Amino acid sequence: MRMVALIPARAGSRRIPGKNTKLLAGHPLIAYTIAAAQQSGVFTYIAIAADDESALSLAQVWSVTRIWREPASDDQPDIVWVRQALSNFRNDNTSFGRPEAFAILRPTSPFRTADTIRRAFEQFHAMGDCCDSLRAVEPVKQHPYKMWICAGPGYPITPLHPGAHPDGTPWHSSPTQSLSTVYVQNSSLEMAWTRCVEVFGTISGRKVAPFFTQRFEGFSIDYPEDWARAEHLIATGQVKLPDVHVSA
Repeated sequence: MRMVALIPARAGSRRIPGKNTKLLAGHPLIAYTIAAAQQSGVFTYIAIAADDESALSLAQVWSVTRIWREPASDDQPDIVWVRQALSNFRNDNTSFGRPEAFAILRPTSPFRTADTIRRAFEQFHAMGDCCDSLRAVEPVKQHPYKMWICAGPGYPITPLHPGAHPDGTPWHSSPTQSLSTVYVQNSSLEMAWTRCVEVFGTISGRKVAPFFTQRFEGFSIDYPEDWARAEHLIATGQVKLPDVHVSA
């Protein structure tokens, strides 16, 4: 299977400026994602897709492909840059050509390992045409059945999910243990057949399979407090980062 790893690195992070190239344990944050992808051995090509020259400059350091993407706004959907990135492989001069599948590996998950990627790839490959894509998920910590919507001060709140048990007890007033298990996607990884982009115009298609991450595989650095926690986890030996080797 010809699968390309796409590592998005958008400039202009507001919560953690320069996040993708900021040093974590001595290396740029994005380096751990590149290392995990390379060590997994499942990708024909690995590419940084960025509108950030500081991130693209690292492509040569770690011998991966660089793809310039158009600068994106905060609300731009992933399908825009993924479609643009995939077009580079169809139009380039290599023998790779059109990839059959692609993976999105976001730099914000530095504790995703080569083993994480291999497990996901094996699951994705075994599914064949049964599913269009695979997405990393983990159990939620704050259950959505206990969430409320409020129109503003002075308005009553209404439950996000106004369901109830057979005995009439509202979900929002029930012990969490009695509620259905709900999963939330994390930024560890996504894998999909290229046809999802071409046929459905999405990065996931219609049938999405879950990939259950373990421990800190799905940990994402999105806020300054996440960065501080990541440093603590590393310093206390609770996690191990992928080994980073400079190749050029």
